[in-house]
Amino acid sequence: MATETVATFESSLDELGVGMTRTDPEGFDDALAAIIDEPAVGVPLRIDGVSLDDVPVTVDPTTAQLESARTGVTPVGTAVATYGTLAIESSAAGDEPVSLFPECHVAVVREVDVVWGLDEAFARLDEEFDAGRDSVVFATGASATADMGEMVEGVHGPTAVHVVVIES
Repeated sequence: MATETVATFESSLDELGVGMTRTDPEGFDDALAAIIDEPAVGVPLRIDGVSLDDVPVTVDPTTAQLESARTGVTPVGTAVATYGTLAIESSAAGDEPVSLFPECHVAVVREVDVVWGLDEAFARLDEEFDAGRDSVVFATGASATADMGEMVEGVHGPTAVHVVVIES
């Protein structure tokens, strides 16, 4: 099922114009370096065997670094395959602003955290909220709005999104 779920996730992302890269922890640094546009900012990834230590990403950025960043890198605790949706968790490290302010958001998710549908995602998130989680932002593709009479991208968030799936 995991293979089918990740394949569906990839297809959903493709329909949204979102790129996806699969890698294992050993290949993560090279995969990420090929994706990011500097200057890049990020938050700790909280994924075993994967970090931003050896890539050109500023962790714990200042407000000025966040404002000038072209790429923001964050972990994603849950992704929904059928919609290509990312559940971006709120954290003291600043996952939300790092995912929203730069032009490009690079989301890093473990393949085991890609679930089939919203029922599975809500069940997982329900457990996290019971354990004290404050909030989660659901993001599906690049930011877009038609509030101004025509479709405009990047008004409320990034104009581009790329997902890195960490294979088990």
